[in-house]
Order: sequence, then structure tokens, then C-alpha cells
Amino acid sequence: MLKQVALIALMGMSASAMAGQWQVKVGGSVIAPTQDTQILGGAATVEADNELAFTPSVEYFFNDNFSAELLLATPISHDVTVSGAANAGVKIKHLPPTLTAKYNFKNSTGFTPYVGVGVTAFIPWDEETSGDLAGTTVKVKEDYGYAAQIGMNFQPADAKNWGVFLDVRYADLNPKVETEVPGATKFKLDIDPVIYTLGYSYKF
Repeated sequence: MLKQVALIALMGMSASAMAGQWQVKVGGSVIAPTQDTQILGGAATVEADNELAFTPSVEYFFNDNFSAELLLATPISHDVTVSGAANAGVKIKHLPPTLTAKYNFKNSTGFTPYVGVGVTAFIPWDEETSGDLAGTTVKVKEDYGYAAQIGMNFQPADAKNWGVFLDVRYADLNPKVETEVPGATKFKLDIDPVIYTLGYSYKF
């Protein structure tokens, strides 16, 4: 009988320890590149525009303070414009998986600020050209860099599991581009985006 009671108690403790370790976040993001690239000896400028994206993520909490979050954004389509000596456009579809290790500043209020650092990737496919580059082959390579994150989660007092969050990420991404354009056959596309996200969170 004592062994059965002990077993039931251990199972209860295990279930309690597992509760609240996973969190799903669903948000909308503005992806804002912060850099542009000079090509053809500075005669032309290559720049990616701002984009909106649906950005779900999954987070695992090791304890109240430390967690790891994986950003699972849906495919993003960036319009890249070339202006100056050439006027053209390139549409690039890509995935930006990002993994960050986070510290959550847990306190007695419903507001939980957090910071994080990690790694990110730029996985492109299906480049399309227009304007002066129409019919020209443009190939964008994969790229990997570091990521930083700062944000805040708010859980209302009457909410058991759900909350709302706001965060800002920075990604160091500069993929290599190969073209058939004389004088600019290879260059790095400086993007380095800042990602602003607002959404809902659910912990279970």
C-alpha cells in the first residue's frame, strides 16, 4: 500500500513538473531590412523592402527563467529593388528559421520581460527577375548568422494559460548573390533585418 501511495505521489510530482514547460506563440511580424548594398562601383543600389509575415514559434521552458524558442515563420517573399545605373527587381522567397536561448525575468506581476541570443538562417528558393534583369539568372545562396531578441509577455490575472507578447529581433543575414551582370557577378546582399512581432501565447 505504501509503495502504491509513493508511486502515485511521484506520478503527481512528475506531471506537475512537466506542466507549463511548453509554449506556442502565434504572431504577425513586420520584417524591416536595415541595410542596402552598393554594386557596379557604387553606381547602383540593391535594397530589400519591408514585408509582413505570419510567424508562429514553439518555446520550451527548462525552468521559470531559462527557455529556448524556435521561430517557425511561414515562407517570406522579399522584393529586392535595384536602382541607379540599372532599374530592376528580384523577388526572393525564403525561410528564416531562428533558434534563441532566452532568459525570462519572472516576477510577481503579469509582465515577464525577456532577452535572448541565438542563431538564424536564410534559406532561399525561387528567385524571379524583372526590369533590366528580366531573363537574367540570379542565384541567392543560403546564409547563417547570429540573432538577438528582446520582448515581453503579458498574462492577465484571470488567464490560466494564454497571454499576449511583443518582441523585437535582430538577425545578422548577408546572403551571397550570383548574377550574370558584368561588374556585379558576385556580391553580398546586406539585409540585417529587424523583426517586430505582436501575437498570442499559450502555455501547456
